[in-house]
Amino acid sequence: MAGNSKSTEAGRRPSSALRAPSPRERGEGEDIAIVGGGIIGICAAAFLAEAGLDVTVFDRTGICEETSSGNAAAFAFSDVLPLAHKGMIRQLPKWLADPLGPLSIPPAYLPKLLPWLFRFWRAGAAAKYEASLATQAGMMRLAEAEWMYLLDRSGTRPMLREDGSLELYESEAEFRATLPGWAARERFGIGFRHVDGKGLAALQPGLSPRFVKGMFVPGWKTVADPKLLGKAVWAYAEAKGARFETARIDRIAADQDGAALTLADGTIRRARRLVVAAGTWSHLLARQLGDRIPLETERGYNTTLPNGAFDVKRQLIFSGHGFVITPLDTGLRVGGAVELGGIERPPNFSRSKALLQKAQQFLPGLDPSGGREWMGFRPSLPDSVPVIGNAPGARSVVYAFGHGHLGLTQAAATGRLIRELVLGQTPSVDLAPFSPQRF
Repeated sequence: MAGNSKSTEAGRRPSSALRAPSPRERGEGEDIAIVGGGIIGICAAAFLAEAGLDVTVFDRTGICEETSSGNAAAFAFSDVLPLAHKGMIRQLPKWLADPLGPLSIPPAYLPKLLPWLFRFWRAGAAAKYEASLATQAGMMRLAEAEWMYLLDRSGTRPMLREDGSLELYESEAEFRATLPGWAARERFGIGFRHVDGKGLAALQPGLSPRFVKGMFVPGWKTVADPKLLGKAVWAYAEAKGARFETARIDRIAADQDGAALTLADGTIRRARRLVVAAGTWSHLLARQLGDRIPLETERGYNTTLPNGAFDVKRQLIFSGHGFVITPLDTGLRVGGAVELGGIERPPNFSRSKALLQKAQQFLPGLDPSGGREWMGFRPSLPDSVPVIGNAPGARSVVYAFGHGHLGLTQAAATGRLIRELVLGQTPSVDLAPFSPQRF
């Protein structure tokens, strides 16, 4: 229970009468500047503001308005298998042959992507499997604990859903191919049970009979709506003193006195410490400090249907097709798939439509009308492990990006780790596997 008492204690913000004036109050800039108003930056702001630090978040659009607004709403604490170990390399030829399949790469983008794909392939080596698994499992344990504490402190636990998830398979062979991965999860205490026949129908009435097997994970959690949760956590951080400014950060720099941020209008702001949590744009800022981090952009698509489109009981995972269906307070979200195509190409919403067509086949009776299409950028590193740590040549800068599909899941753990780095405390997990220098 040491983690519990530590987190609770950190939630007590010292009153202004008991602390020295902050750098901002003295006209010297911010204590902490955070670049990025997505879920990682929001959680970092909450943890730092709880510790009594003066925090300002900068984002070009707003709080939780971009990638963090449209994800699949899962707290995927049992998702400990790195992507490179999930059979993706083996499936690449089949998937790439289908332009609207689970994975696509625009041909013109492939030459730029090849170095990242090579690193991804190397990350899947058997020799790295146990280390990668242990790293993710440790991060997930911390993530689950810290999210539960943060939900309680911020008054957002009513937004949590604990209905479990149901992963579905169309054949005995597909099901058996996943068993080694489930055995690995079992070693880390993750509970699940096989279901078929009437068991499938009980967990999700109305499924297509093409699904013959399933895996139910009772500990899987989702949230009522990821955008609304992010904004609610931000309201809590703001109540603790955090501030937000709408601004695009064009450049960052660091020296012995701290960090400097150049805004799009040419204004320069200074901070004692800078946290880079700008998602898929983060590596471009890191490059300005001389750090080349191989981050790539996974473009994810979804369609959110109106409430009443289908009575989905819990998150449904169609791993063979690369997408999920999630019931939200604000509708039914059908999304997933991966397009490795960078940040410049326009969205290809044919991918959203293809997912919706599959959803109709898998849930006969689904009403596909009235949906809102969306595309977002997942910041992904080849080994599926985020970068969390001090910039190698600039100790005033902390990196926190590259969470891929797990940004929402790992945000509270990342917030705690950032606070520990800023305050010079011993990190809750070994940060060596998360080092910006590991590449």
